[in-house]
Amino acid sequence: MKARVAILISGAGSNMAALIEAQSADCPYEIVYVLSNKPDAPGLDRARALGVEALAVDQAPFGKDRAAHEAAVQAELAARNIEWVALAGYMRLLTPEFVARWQGRMINIHPSLLPKYPGLDTHRRALEAGDTEAGCTVHHVIAEMDAGPIIAQARVPVLAADTPESLAARVLEAEHRLYPAALADAIMAHEKGPRIAPEA
Repeated sequence: MKARVAILISGAGSNMAALIEAQSADCPYEIVYVLSNKPDAPGLDRARALGVEALAVDQAPFGKDRAAHEAAVQAELAARNIEWVALAGYMRLLTPEFVARWQGRMINIHPSLLPKYPGLDTHRRALEAGDTEAGCTVHHVIAEMDAGPIIAQARVPVLAADTPESLAARVLEAEHRLYPAALADAIMAHEKGPRIAPEA
């Protein structure tokens, strides 16, 4: 039985599309839901075009009350019996309480070779440091940003003429290959033990 996965996005959803398009008969997951914190996120229409239910839980009406927004998000996930959450460009910090609820069953992709360059502007920072390689990391989500246990990484050489934009484009291609495989690996590793559905 495939694990039921929801993807959380805030923007165009290119990694979301890669996860959906990589599904096959023998992969251990099924993308059943896409949720955005922004109603105008282009990825919502992209998900629907790929045959996946997609809705927004707009953060704006909740103001600074992150816990209330996350309660609304959790209600949507629980209503669909979601077992795993994949963050794909979800540009909103999650509370420790929400992270704890999904501990071991929520993963993220980050455009650097963690632990290098958590946070934003990863490609500019790699170039300014004179790095010879960059890349991306899929990791479990913990309360500390971009600091959870690493599941997989992909390395991309830095070219002499690279700009942050050109490097970002090549790293993004690597992300699209890495994320589906890493999600499958994480689920299969987790299923060596008993699978417990999240609380409502």
